[in-house]
Amino acid sequence: MNNLDLIKKIRLIKIFALGLTIFLVLGCKNNGKEEASVSSEETKIVAENLKWSQRMALSEIHRFPDPTLLDFRDEPRWSYTNGLVLQAMSKVYELYGNQKIYDYIYDYGNRMVKEDGEIDTYKLSNYNLDMIKSGDAIYYLYEITKEPRFLKAMDTLHKQMEGQPTTSEGGYWHKKIYPYQMWLDGVYMAEPFHAKYAKSFLEGEKADKVYDHIVLQFDLIEKYNKDPETGLYYHGWDESREQKWADKETGLSKNFWSRGMGWYGMALVDVLDYLPNAHPGYGRIKNYLNQYAEAIVKYQDSTGVWYQVLDQAGREGNYLEATGSCMFTYTLAKGVKKGYLPEVFMETALKAYDGIQKQFITVDEQGIVSLNKCCAVAGLGGNPYRDGTFEYYINETIRANDPKGTGPFILASLELDK
Repeated sequence: MNNLDLIKKIRLIKIFALGLTIFLVLGCKNNGKEEASVSSEETKIVAENLKWSQRMALSEIHRFPDPTLLDFRDEPRWSYTNGLVLQAMSKVYELYGNQKIYDYIYDYGNRMVKEDGEIDTYKLSNYNLDMIKSGDAIYYLYEITKEPRFLKAMDTLHKQMEGQPTTSEGGYWHKKIYPYQMWLDGVYMAEPFHAKYAKSFLEGEKADKVYDHIVLQFDLIEKYNKDPETGLYYHGWDESREQKWADKETGLSKNFWSRGMGWYGMALVDVLDYLPNAHPGYGRIKNYLNQYAEAIVKYQDSTGVWYQVLDQAGREGNYLEATGSCMFTYTLAKGVKKGYLPEVFMETALKAYDGIQKQFITVDEQGIVSLNKCCAVAGLGGNPYRDGTFEYYINETIRANDPKGTGPFILASLELDK
């Protein structure tokens, strides 16, 4: 080998060595980026590749690690909000699994229902329809575990319904402390559970009697709470006309509250799952649902969602509200999927869901999903007195992640496969 060949060979070796060094350096940098990316994803509490129904369910568990404290409570309490969210979560678990979700549901039932079937913090003599709703979560747990205490708890709730005070025509009072009053809320709190209880645990005349009472509640809401001009429903009706919020001639409250109507829509679409098709009231309730759907579509905002006071979009102080919007979306989407409503209403549901995403949903750096602009609470009467005026509804507290919104958001997401 001459000197020139040796020099060329040394030069090639240097070039190769330099190239190898650059390759290794870039490779290390790329690996570092990949590791950082993986590390960043692993730090997320809720993964973004999950369906929205899963993401919200896991976000709620993160926000409220104790299921007895849903609804921002300081102490455990048997309440309708727990039943609403846990029922929604049970459907997520059925579809996607995740033991964490089931354990969360079971933790509520395990802690709130004692071995003898007694329900902690519940008092039958209050005759409060709100207290029936958590029976849906207990029904689900009984289906899986067959623990006798869960059936005993449901028997207690059925016993309450048998003794619930009524109006002169048989309409359940919303609560014993609200005599002669029927609220839209109460139909959802009690009737879907009572229908599934009758279907599973009663037979013959006993079951038929329950079905008759269930259908009667819807018939009376249609008779008294529905406005024939708009097709919308007033929040409350007082047969006695004694309440300050009640019109002295009609007994009706003053406004069409979004979530009040949302409760009623979910009641319509859910009770049809359990009411026998052969019952004479089945067709009536299906017809009520169709008329209801036609009415709420007329008041859907261009954004896809709905206002707190449904028919007063342009009025100062009114706002686009999340809980009612989620309830309407669920009602329409499920109604179409189950064949209770025409296919055209699915377009409305999809527009609404898109509006919910744009108007109300945010996700933080940890992947936790929030539903914003929820009306925290609204009612009629009580102390301090709630007069049902427009000013009352728009001035109630607005907060994020109210379970009366997150539960229906999960349900709507499931119906739309989102």
